[in-house]
Amino acid sequence: MSQARTSLTRTSLVHLALIGYSIISLFPVFLTLINSMKDRNAIFRNPMQLPTPKTFDLVGYYTVLGQGDFATYFQNSFIVTVASIALVLLFGAMAAFALSEYRFRGNTLMGLYLAIGIMIPIRLGTVAILQGMVATGLVNTLTALVLVYTAQGIPLAVFILSEFMRTVSDDLKNAGRIDGLSEYSIFFRLVLPLIRPAMATVAVFTMIPIWNDLWFPLILAPSEATKTVTLGSQIFIGQFVTNWNAVLAALSLAILPVLVLYFIFSRQLIRGITSGAVK
Repeated sequence: MSQARTSLTRTSLVHLALIGYSIISLFPVFLTLINSMKDRNAIFRNPMQLPTPKTFDLVGYYTVLGQGDFATYFQNSFIVTVASIALVLLFGAMAAFALSEYRFRGNTLMGLYLAIGIMIPIRLGTVAILQGMVATGLVNTLTALVLVYTAQGIPLAVFILSEFMRTVSDDLKNAGRIDGLSEYSIFFRLVLPLIRPAMATVAVFTMIPIWNDLWFPLILAPSEATKTVTLGSQIFIGQFVTNWNAVLAALSLAILPVLVLYFIFSRQLIRGITSGAVK
């Protein structure tokens, strides 16, 4: 009886901690959304209050959609994010398969090298990256951003996917080899379908920092034709005057793709996060 009560108490504390963390995480999003639909005076007078018929105003959204080329910013962010995620998943999964499936000289060292890529921020190499992009003529191109984000995401992808690939049955892969499947066929037809939850987890963890990033778009692709949605939102922030209605509306629109991705992949994401703890 005491063990059951202790287990219930522990579970309740864990749920309370998770609920508290969720509230803290969602509060800025909630505050941004409600204030994006209020007039300027209401934003500063009572930012915590929900929009009322008197304070409701969509002038920020009209400004964002009418001023600047916000559709281009969204398109650029979409292209960069989708291309980067696709390359991270492809190369990360292939590297993870090689590290988890084959034993060769330097296997452990390679895994350690990739782990270091998780611990050291890629922004420390900004100067060298910029010099390389200038030398190759890739400044003010979306390709520069895709290359940087791919390099940034591969270490975490390898770290996560390699652990999942070690759980795939060796008997299944050996049966495929006996049936005449090549290593590529085993990888694409047998292994990848079994680690879809992990792939969804990597996709979400890769997308969020790419979509929200301001650093590399500002340095590598600041031209009007290559601005991302995060960088494009800065046009409403001036040195002396800031259009907070437009800023909050732009941020609210930028949040939508992340929410859509979560709802699409939420089941796979949760399975990918929790399956490692299920034995």
